[in-house]
Amino acid sequence: MASASTRCASSSRLGIRYADFVPTPPSRRSTDERTDDPKRVPPSGRGGALAALALAVVLAMAPWFSAAAVLPQLRQYWELSTAQGAWLTLAVQLGFVAGALASAVFGLADRVAPRRLMTWGALIAAVSNVLLLVATPDTALGWRALTGAALALVYPPALKAMSAWFVTGRGVALGVLVGALTLGSALPHLVNGLGGVEWRVVVVCTSALAVLGSVVAARVPVGPYSFPVAVFRPREALGVLLTPAMRLTTLGYLGHMWELYAMWAWFALYFTDVLRRNGFGANVSSLAAYATFLVIAVGALGCVVGGVLGDRWGRTRLTSLAMLLSGACALTLSALGSASLPLVLAVSLVWGFWIIADSAQFSTIASEIADARFVGTALTLQLALGFSLTAVTIAAVGVWQPLVGWRPVLAFLAIGPLLGAVAMWRLGRRPEAKRIAGGIG
Repeated sequence: MASASTRCASSSRLGIRYADFVPTPPSRRSTDERTDDPKRVPPSGRGGALAALALAVVLAMAPWFSAAAVLPQLRQYWELSTAQGAWLTLAVQLGFVAGALASAVFGLADRVAPRRLMTWGALIAAVSNVLLLVATPDTALGWRALTGAALALVYPPALKAMSAWFVTGRGVALGVLVGALTLGSALPHLVNGLGGVEWRVVVVCTSALAVLGSVVAARVPVGPYSFPVAVFRPREALGVLLTPAMRLTTLGYLGHMWELYAMWAWFALYFTDVLRRNGFGANVSSLAAYATFLVIAVGALGCVVGGVLGDRWGRTRLTSLAMLLSGACALTLSALGSASLPLVLAVSLVWGFWIIADSAQFSTIASEIADARFVGTALTLQLALGFSLTAVTIAAVGVWQPLVGWRPVLAFLAIGPLLGAVAMWRLGRRPEAKRIAGGIG
């Protein structure tokens, strides 16, 4: 999360950052711009605008994991292997990367109002998602990729729309939107639990939720603050990413992305196996769906808690702690196997909380330590690297798990956050850490 002293918001590491959100150093601000100026009164209605944005994000992001939520049914229906089924999620990840990069290159955020982008993105995602009902295994991948590209028009513009309302208090607002994305990612599993084993119900319901999200997005009020036009400069941004401090920040981000989406994509299948090994036969799919919803959704609370801790305790400390705890949970589940179902569920809930708790910190750190002229594009490239890596780990789990089981796979997922924690610890010991979180680090 951004601190209260940060003028312009950065995005979550789960989304793309537009270059017009670059913070202005306190020494360069005019008196009217300073967030500690007692004359600066928050605009009325910003709480309602944030609530509307969060609701739009929750609803519109529902199609993201619609296929993952019903993957066992889709694999049976289309006669897919585990690895082939993984591509239904991989396509969304890669589509999101392509959509985010295209949006940045063509400057869509500067040419089209954020709420209009969100409206059309949610509608396109809804249509491409519902077309799974008539798709073949081959065409399904194309529709899933289009779903991901469309969702790149939802979440990033929501961040810009939020920034138009919040000059102060953007840290809390950013945490709310990251939590909304998390809750939206969990929704398909809740729908799956309510709808039983019928995968078509999940697809139709998540598309309907996205349509409702587009309606909400279209009604989001426009904020009073505006931003300069962003310029996409990949060559300069690459140089920013290669500086020592930004390199460590990016390594920390990649370490977390290594684990995050693979866990979200495969947890339902993992917990289904745990239930079966504990003697559950009837309703195992619904029980696994409910558990997966809880494990992912609890991360929404983690986003808020992590944002508060990052501002008060320090971002490098918070990110290191979150990744250490997240990696420790993965290793603990690897050691537990399928023993003691209540204990497995309890550890999984802790995992779901900490796996996303540092979500907003990486891009916020970048906005505090990187060259303000190019940090937006640098974070766009960082996003592309991160989501491309998620495709690798999701695919690796799909190929490897049927061969070796869940224990080695869970240990494999722990590698990323543990290495990421080391990178953030090293960043906290560098001179640049004095510019992070108001000097806290």
